[in-house]
Amino acid sequence: MCNSVAGMSGWPVRAAALSACLLLGAAPVMALEFPLPSPGDDLVGTAQVIDASYEDTFASLGEKYDLGYTEMVAANPGIDPWLPGVGTKVLIPTRFVLPPGPREGIVINLAEYRLYFYPKDRPVVDTYPLGIGREGWESPVSVTRIAGKEANPAWYPPASIRAEHAASGDPLPTVVPPGPDNPLGPFKLQLGLSGGYLIHGSNKRFGIGNQVSHGCLRLYNNDITRLFSQVSVGTPVRIINEPYKFGFSQDLLYLEAHKPLGRANDPSPLELQNEAVNKLMKRTDQHPSLYVNLEEVRRIVNAETGVPAEVAQPTEYVNTQAGDVYPH
Repeated sequence: MCNSVAGMSGWPVRAAALSACLLLGAAPVMALEFPLPSPGDDLVGTAQVIDASYEDTFASLGEKYDLGYTEMVAANPGIDPWLPGVGTKVLIPTRFVLPPGPREGIVINLAEYRLYFYPKDRPVVDTYPLGIGREGWESPVSVTRIAGKEANPAWYPPASIRAEHAASGDPLPTVVPPGPDNPLGPFKLQLGLSGGYLIHGSNKRFGIGNQVSHGCLRLYNNDITRLFSQVSVGTPVRIINEPYKFGFSQDLLYLEAHKPLGRANDPSPLELQNEAVNKLMKRTDQHPSLYVNLEEVRRIVNAETGVPAEVAQPTEYVNTQAGDVYPH
């Protein structure tokens, strides 16, 4: 049974609106792969709503649906992530605005803990949740490439990490061989950056979708296995930190907002709203017939759920008397 999820309050619901399907007994998701949208459209996927069972946690549901812990928590405010409760409606946020910029190679958006991969030979996009660098060991924003690939890698912890572990009473060996205790998992992809940054698997599933690493990018082992088989040395990699993504779908403009990362000072809600509106104005420069709902922009920025929601429509669909709406 499927029900539509309402878009912007007071605005007409169209066929392109976000839908929520009640999935009972769904099989585990091995990867999120979507057909590329037509030129000019930017949204992929469909959100889902499930009834939680007794054993469900956000960590287990994230692994089942190929999502990270942080995005599960953000999409479900007010629900206990460790004990949602039998029958609780849980949103599975599997609809995404594609990252800005070229749709080629690998694109990593740190702010949403997510990697997007565009295969050369198929008009699809694969997307995977990520564990990223923690405070003091932030993953870099950069443009690079895949410089190497290795199956069953050994881990040679650098001196800085060995010193950190030794100080906490948890000394590390100079080499950790391949196997279930290896934190690199079954595969690694070497990035062409100084500092030894990798995309790799993990022996700690809970770290996916969190700030946990020393700068490397962690995937579920099923996901790195799939990505490793498709990516070649030389594949371009673009790492961005974009909390506010705007995208079109069938003439509607959507905003997907995430909690900003790596801000030296905590910005005020007004500063965050202004940042999003400035990005919005750049995105709508070529669309003078759009009406933008600023109140909805404010709500989405404040909520930081990571769930795309409508913020603008063509003039023919808008009741201009409803809400804080203005023509661009």
